[in-house]
Amino acid sequence: AALRKARRQEQLVSKRLLREDSTPEEGAQDGADIVPDPLSEDEVLELLRGVQRGSEDRKRWLGRLHWALQNEDTQQKFVRLDGSIRTLTGLFTSSLADLQLEAARCLHELSHSSVPTVAEACLPVTSYLLTYLSGHSLEFTELCLYTLGNLIVESEAVRKQLLPQGIIPVLASCIQSPHEAVLEGVGYVLSQLLQAKEAPTEITPLVLDSVLPQHMLRLVCSGLKAGMGAAVEFAWCLHYIICSHKDNVVLLALGAVPALSSLVLNLASQIPQDAPEGLELLVCPVLRCLSNLLAQTGCQGQDGRLLVALFLILQCFLQQHPFLIQECLWLLNNLTADDPFFCSALLSLDLLPALLQLLTCSQMATVLVLTVLCNIAEKGALQCQRLLQQPLLPRLLPLLTLPDPEAVGQCLELLHLLFLHCPEAAADFTRQGGHQALEQHQSIPELQERAQALLDVVRQPPGAHSACQATLAAFS
Repeated sequence: AALRKARRQEQLVSKRLLREDSTPEEGAQDGADIVPDPLSEDEVLELLRGVQRGSEDRKRWLGRLHWALQNEDTQQKFVRLDGSIRTLTGLFTSSLADLQLEAARCLHELSHSSVPTVAEACLPVTSYLLTYLSGHSLEFTELCLYTLGNLIVESEAVRKQLLPQGIIPVLASCIQSPHEAVLEGVGYVLSQLLQAKEAPTEITPLVLDSVLPQHMLRLVCSGLKAGMGAAVEFAWCLHYIICSHKDNVVLLALGAVPALSSLVLNLASQIPQDAPEGLELLVCPVLRCLSNLLAQTGCQGQDGRLLVALFLILQCFLQQHPFLIQECLWLLNNLTADDPFFCSALLSLDLLPALLQLLTCSQMATVLVLTVLCNIAEKGALQCQRLLQQPLLPRLLPLLTLPDPEAVGQCLELLHLLFLHCPEAAADFTRQGGHQALEQHQSIPELQERAQALLDVVRQPPGAHSACQATLAAFS
């Protein structure tokens, strides 16, 4: 869950570890989250020899090795031993299911290592990991998936090895599994692949040419019923595809925009009474997917319910998950940019007061709210008059004193549009002391030209509308 939360801030390439069924060494506390002490080289060699013996105790020796390999120092000593990985690979490919599972756990521990040489030692096993993704048990398949996902992080060489081995077709088969644990594992592996630096040219096209996109979209949109964990993983996968691939014909042909729009409506309908735990983790990538698709294509239906859904999500998560404010506002901006319908709908549905309440939530929220207000003001005099009725000008004055040039610049742009379409607003602004707020920006290089243009307007004598309009036209 912590890893998933981190992804809202940046693309996250990470390793994951499955240890629910780890077997502690004798004397360790059951269920305790304890890392074993490092073993000496002789002790590691003894474990390897125990595993290599064809005795009935081999499973017990593998269990002890799995426990010991949770220590990074022991891991490094183990992979340096001649024949260590070859022995594990032999057991992993054996016909005995219990030995296969224990060997898979050992390989999984090694794949999670932060020491590159340890994980790289597991490379010879990648083709077997792919083969066994149609394994005989759910736990075994899940282990194979997460081991693959961990190895993918290591280097481009690993990924180049997996692509010709057929990892994309194998994942395309696995994504049709009925088991949520397998689906979540597939999502993890795919997210690692799709974040690779070579993904836009070498990986994403292969994914788009497979059946993966249609199943990803289906699983994301059925996440509230089929399983939240898998839906979150695939929503991020879709996000990575959309960000790295400028021509999203495949996703658009699959109906991604209406499907994701419907999902936002469904997500909003779940709150606040029936919101499942972790709903915000799904909302975040879904909003990003829809927002980025709209930014790239400009195609959306005209459904005002989408605006209501966004504000319901905002209202629900404002206090506990304020990071979603930014996500909702980005989508709101992309909906209202160059679209008169959504600008008019935001006003007619009386959502403007709720939007203005977000003006001071954060630095980014201030800029985005002002951008949405500019989108509305651009549509003409009627919309500007509706904005000024709030009243808007008293809310803008404090923003002109902010230390953030981007926020101040966006505020100046909004004032320009208001004065252009409603010249009487300039007089109101002057009466409220607005000219003094503008004067302080005359010495700031990136703001001085716009600030001066607005000052010229507010200093015009009453009735000089034609001169005012000419000044603002030049400012545009």
